[in-house]
Amino acid sequence: MPLPKLFANLRLPVIASPLFIISGPELVIAQCKAGVVGSFPALNARPASMLDEWLHQITEELAAHNRANPDRPAAPFAVNQIVHKTNNRLEADMALCAKWQVPLLITSLGAREDVYSAAHGWGGIVLHDVINNRFAHKAIEKGADGLVPVAAGAGGHAGVQSPFALMQEIRSWFGGLVALSGAIGHGRSILAAQALGADFAYIGSAWIATDEARAIEGYKQAIVASGADDIVYSNLFTGVHGNYLRSSIVNAGLDPDQLPQSDASQMSFGSGGNTDAKAWKDIWGSGQGIGAIKSVASVETRVAQFETEYHDAITELAANSEPFRF
Repeated sequence: MPLPKLFANLRLPVIASPLFIISGPELVIAQCKAGVVGSFPALNARPASMLDEWLHQITEELAAHNRANPDRPAAPFAVNQIVHKTNNRLEADMALCAKWQVPLLITSLGAREDVYSAAHGWGGIVLHDVINNRFAHKAIEKGADGLVPVAAGAGGHAGVQSPFALMQEIRSWFGGLVALSGAIGHGRSILAAQALGADFAYIGSAWIATDEARAIEGYKQAIVASGADDIVYSNLFTGVHGNYLRSSIVNAGLDPDQLPQSDASQMSFGSGGNTDAKAWKDIWGSGQGIGAIKSVASVETRVAQFETEYHDAITELAANSEPFRF
């Protein structure tokens, strides 16, 4: 299906995923100006009143950019809403999203008809992230406009299914918007996501190692220094399985190869968790695609790199497009 007009100004078919603690207005604005969808979790704005300030800043700066650059307008931005019952800010945060007419919502940890209806009321589009086909069906049945299949290798909370299997099952029945997540750190992988049937590549970890990210320097350098072998999958830190940097687990005094299982009933998405080491602050989330990230760079530089790699991959594919014969 044709993409909604909201996405007409994209430089690349990319949505930058919301990064807990790390995504702030500076990162989102830079992403949108560079031509990819920028996003942030509403819960990053602390105290809650700060969300109004952030939405004002993002809206005004992108509008100013568009007035100054009518031939190169910014991409839209998105707000991630955690709709799990533990989020006692949801109602107030949704009211602020309505006030600022947030164009795109990304919902996580539960499909909520009331949230989808509210967003549709102000003309917003909603994508819901899922780790399997069953959850995908539930989200669409309850009114989500599209899906973010979080496949194996994605940073932070992630599923275990191959993107090949997950996309195949979803595309067998759903023809709407899909942004594929999971170990995407190179322009070639953006093209691969499209080949699997996705409309967008959903990229997270690559933005951690950028100048505009609200990550400490040690975290940024760990992204640059690490690869897929340095990622550990565990549910210890929040009660939900996720991917984390091995070095941060070691620095917290834990053995990454001997982590106990967590009690899922003690689910935590803020600064707590099931150990003294705090998820996201001490234990750093990361996906398996970071082997392609070789330096800390500005968002514009990273997007330009993705753009070059993406078009090089298209050219290479076209040059080798003769049918394979046995």
